[in-house]
Amino acid sequence: MAKAETIKKRAPVTARRPPVGASPGTLIADPAARRSELRLTLMSPDKFETIDDASIDDVKANCDTWPVIWLDCTGLANIPLIEEIGRIFSLHPLALEDVVNTGQRPKVDFFEDHAFVVVRMIDDVTAHRYEQIAVFFGKNFVVTFQEREGDPFDPVRKRIESSMPNRLRARGADYLAYALIDAIVDSYFPPIETAGELVDSIEDQMLRAADKHQMRRLHELRRDANVLKGVLWPMRDALATLIRNDVPYVKAETKVFLNDTLDHSLRLIELVETQRDMLTGLIEMHLSLSQARTSDVISVLTIVSAIFIPLTFLVGVWGMNFDPESSPWNMPELKAQYGYPAALVFMALIALGLIAFFRWKKWL
Repeated sequence: MAKAETIKKRAPVTARRPPVGASPGTLIADPAARRSELRLTLMSPDKFETIDDASIDDVKANCDTWPVIWLDCTGLANIPLIEEIGRIFSLHPLALEDVVNTGQRPKVDFFEDHAFVVVRMIDDVTAHRYEQIAVFFGKNFVVTFQEREGDPFDPVRKRIESSMPNRLRARGADYLAYALIDAIVDSYFPPIETAGELVDSIEDQMLRAADKHQMRRLHELRRDANVLKGVLWPMRDALATLIRNDVPYVKAETKVFLNDTLDHSLRLIELVETQRDMLTGLIEMHLSLSQARTSDVISVLTIVSAIFIPLTFLVGVWGMNFDPESSPWNMPELKAQYGYPAALVFMALIALGLIAFFRWKKWL
């Protein structure tokens, strides 16, 4: 692991809300919102048509002439456009307010002729930045709102554009809404699996040698796991609500597929919980290894000090400046011919004896 490692910074998540006391359903665009662009996909069992950079006129002209239409709005800056989309499809104003005020909790709301689903998608895997996607669907339409470009819907688009008749074009708007939600849920698997591989790699590194950079990375990964848990649990609840409610625009056969998506969300939650437990255990293990290493260092220093304490005492005694001429008790050893080498040999024997004693006690 690199010695110099920058800490990953996250942009603060702030919810854009209407002023206090504003009328319900008031739409106020975030100043940082992206420019709104429309993509219209028209489907029937036998054919399809896609209109990039579609206009409101395109939507009005085709909304009643195709069995299923999918309007994808990318960017939430154009409030009049969003309001017009709401009028065309009779979308509830409170739901449109939640579309513009991003940062909503994943949920499902049911209205008389359509459902409103809020899900969160991983927008940037490396930064773990999330994006809100709002999905409206009714008897013959699906409307999606995204904050910015980039989504996991390409496999769905390819299935729609298949030259052969397929189930996605034939089953209706509720099945298309299921396919889009399922794509969002499945998009969580790659980053979560990548995080699991990274956790295993850090564990292997710790078993070889623990360092402070590993602890910082472990804390970052656990924080990411907590964020994922906070996203996946309400998404699971939203899917369960979508399955349980009996509304005419969600067919029974579609609920079977939604059950499969619910199983995927439960699997994701289990993966995140497992990783979170592993990270907690690795953090505790890192602390234990660090403490054990510190104890080893302190033990070595203590043994070295214990060896040098008697030697320092002897050197201190022999180093006192007494005159042996004045009294036979005043350090007569100072006049010995071999006093210096004898003192060194005596101190070496003491040091060796202490080392042998420590090894016998298994302190070394």
